[in-house]
Amino acid sequence: MTATALFEETAHGYRATGFARGPWDPAAAHGGPVAALVGHVFERHGDTEAFSISRVTLELLRPVPLGELRVDVVERRPGRKVQLLDLHMHADGKEVATARALRIRTKEIELPEVARASAAAAGPNPPEAGWAPDLFEVGWEAFHTHGVEIRMVEGNFNDPGPATAWVRLRVPVVADSEPSPLERALAAADFGNGISSLLSFEDYLFINPDLSVYLSRYPDGEWICLDSSSTITPQGSGVTQSALWDEQGPIGRATQGLFVDQR
Repeated sequence: MTATALFEETAHGYRATGFARGPWDPAAAHGGPVAALVGHVFERHGDTEAFSISRVTLELLRPVPLGELRVDVVERRPGRKVQLLDLHMHADGKEVATARALRIRTKEIELPEVARASAAAAGPNPPEAGWAPDLFEVGWEAFHTHGVEIRMVEGNFNDPGPATAWVRLRVPVVADSEPSPLERALAAADFGNGISSLLSFEDYLFINPDLSVYLSRYPDGEWICLDSSSTITPQGSGVTQSALWDEQGPIGRATQGLFVDQR
């Protein structure tokens, strides 16, 4: 049966499809789909109307395989204003990822004009002004080539250095479920490392074992923009930082730690 989403719900959890596949290993998922699934699960736990998720931190302990995944959530810190949720993801009896969500109560408050202006700052060129990147082919169906559409507005996918790109999901995160704004933001946020890489894919590994996403608000619309830059060291580590936008203005930031090595 042809896949229609990044994940399909099963009797005991979720099954990662080929649309979730990453560029490094044909048997393992890309970090973006895993982050989006984490958001999907967090949003189905507790009072989602009174609280919004301000931060998600994902730790990829092992490669997340394509196939069956069990996901469990516990409320680590209950509260009326701030809450913490912890998530544990298992495959084949092994823990492959953990995540934590910081939830903050939702309430309309009056803001001074200077604060409202900062929330509506001018952003990057819109997605319709961008171009499709020259993506590296990995020889298999993958998230970056089949699961999303990418429009570059600064830099290019295979050119070293900072870059700015818009990302839009082509398929749902979970079958028969419309992607939520949080899922869209988390799915896109993991691309910062790829679009702003300083190294060639053919000669180096530059894998992010983690992803932290802070959101000042949920995005509006399908397109998420990353304005990304990376730094690396000769000791084999690095950091990618991305400013996140939707078409109305800034929405947050994403940070990735990098493991770097020669092939």
